[in-house]
Amino acid sequence: MSNQMITKVEGQELILERVFDAPRELVFKAFSEAEHLKHWWGPRGWTLTVCNVDFRPGGIWHYCMKCIDEKQGDFFGMESWGKAVYREIVEPEKIAFVDYFSDAQGNEAEGMPSSQVTITFEEYEGKTKLINRGKYASAEALKAVLDMGMEQGISETWDRLDEHLQSIQ
Repeated sequence: MSNQMITKVEGQELILERVFDAPRELVFKAFSEAEHLKHWWGPRGWTLTVCNVDFRPGGIWHYCMKCIDEKQGDFFGMESWGKAVYREIVEPEKIAFVDYFSDAQGNEAEGMPSSQVTITFEEYEGKTKLINRGKYASAEALKAVLDMGMEQGISETWDRLDEHLQSIQ
């Protein structure tokens, strides 16, 4: 298995997998601490201008991604707010949360699909296999986020995660 992201759609569930050449505890930490997330979350050309993490069941991660790449045309200067509400955390094996589009106050964006996300971190030949399962309310909701370019966005985000992990080992 290479370090490329593998994408599968099963009904209303999107499954993304990738192997990272880093210890499982470190990959888990990169998903659980604001100081790490600020370095890699979001596609290329985007940065986190807000990143508030309350990493516990019932806690909230609220963030803002802003496009800082002038070459991205109409996206340049755009902000995209998101919110995750943590449901279950098993260190360093699993993080489960509900993922929402939101506004700056953390209100869930009406009409935008949310998903039930479970990320598992598996030891794999001295590396970490990350499996992200996102379950949507319907196949149509899943199609809507795929049509927004989410697959490319996550692939670029995970490339940035891989670069961040290499830089801190």
